Amino acid sequence: MRLLAIQAIELYLNALLLSGGHSPADVRGTQHDLAMKKELATQCGLVLRAKTAAHLCDLMTRREYLVSRYGPELASSVSQINRLHATLDEVGDKISKIIRLKNCAAVP
Repeated sequence: MRLLAIQAIELYLNALLLSGGHSPADVRGTQHDLAMKKELATQCGLVLRAKTAAHLCDLMTRREYLVSRYGPELASSVSQINRLHATLDEVGDKISKIIRLKNCAAVP
């Protein structure tokens, strides 16, 4: 579940970056760096609560993607699952709204 939540957060951020005009090559170049993706996403209109923004940086600092994928036995050093779920909910809700508004504005 942890790995899927992290991947979903990353996919939401990727979707916003792509809809914001970033090239697929630029998005791929960020690899799994959620902190960098968050910074780029703020330029596309994403405004996150301070706790959520800090958590995205923590995910990167603690290398939670790698731990979840390759070393689940190290899971004691990662975030609480409810914090991860809250981050996923906020990122998903806010990015979905931004993309929906952009699509509505684009339709004549």
